[in-house]
Amino acid sequence: MPGHDIIVVGASAGGVEALITLVHGLPADLPAAVFVVLHMPAQGPSALPKILDKRGPLPALAAKDRQVIEKGHIYVAPPDNHLLIENGHMRVGRGPKENMHRPAIDPLFRSAALAYGPRAIGVVLSGMLDDGTSGLKAIKERGGIAVVQDPNDAIYSSMPLSAIQNVAVDFVGPISDMPLLLERLANEPIEEGVVSMNGHIDKNHIDIEVEIAKSDLSDPVLLDKIGAPSHYACPDCHGILWQIDDGELVRFRCRVGHAYTAESMLTVHTESVENALYAALRALEESVSLSRQLARNAEQRGLESIVARMEVKAAETDQQADLVRGLLLSDSPAQDVVYTA
Repeated sequence: MPGHDIIVVGASAGGVEALITLVHGLPADLPAAVFVVLHMPAQGPSALPKILDKRGPLPALAAKDRQVIEKGHIYVAPPDNHLLIENGHMRVGRGPKENMHRPAIDPLFRSAALAYGPRAIGVVLSGMLDDGTSGLKAIKERGGIAVVQDPNDAIYSSMPLSAIQNVAVDFVGPISDMPLLLERLANEPIEEGVVSMNGHIDKNHIDIEVEIAKSDLSDPVLLDKIGAPSHYACPDCHGILWQIDDGELVRFRCRVGHAYTAESMLTVHTESVENALYAALRALEESVSLSRQLARNAEQRGLESIVARMEVKAAETDQQADLVRGLLLSDSPAQDVVYTA
């Protein structure tokens, strides 16, 4: 009987340090394959496979499309590509972003849940916002195991806290304890009856979203099966968003596949508001400058009525600019968001 031999790991800000500690403690004979998604910039190659390869006994390499899965290996999602798992092999591709990221954690976790059910272990490490929560929930729904880094042990606690608050997590602990835990779980046999259910489920929310992650386009008919049109527009493509009520976790997905949790949506909209305010401030300051320039020109020509009108205009516009400056300098959720991994 197989054990929990599919380990999927998601991390974001502060995740490199946690991943190094994790792979350093894993045994060379681990009877499982490990898959890693770390939020990273889309441009340029990633050094993460080389870093993890040097820090632990297991070989680590960048995942390739349709590559066969081998136990005792670590597979890392390449930049600007989702990493998905099918039975016996991987899929790597540029499906729609989720929570502003590609690679994103949720698609990997959902695919592991769908393909391997109770054999899958989902691990959420340090990171901002809540990517990984929905995917970890899918792993639990399919009989897998949910493991989360202790928020007090993580450099950034948002991702672990979100997972703990929304998923019936099996294990919470410091990163230093996880290698031994994962080794034990990988060697722990699963009941044969439970394993035989794998691959024979009816079409549901999980596999619809896995199919969307594989492609560049989704299908509104499929979206209607997992949610309902909302009043919100997609921040990426400005199309209609379908609202997906995943228990207490509210998520959104548009017709071309971009996906957001409610928290990531709020973050994007907050950033958009801030950008709009900066654009407004720039326009107001340019208007003040132009009004004063016109006042100086009119003064040189002795046109006092125009001078007075331009000075009033400059003063009024300067007051408006001060209001916008005050909004930008006030406390805002956007000021607390960390985007770098």
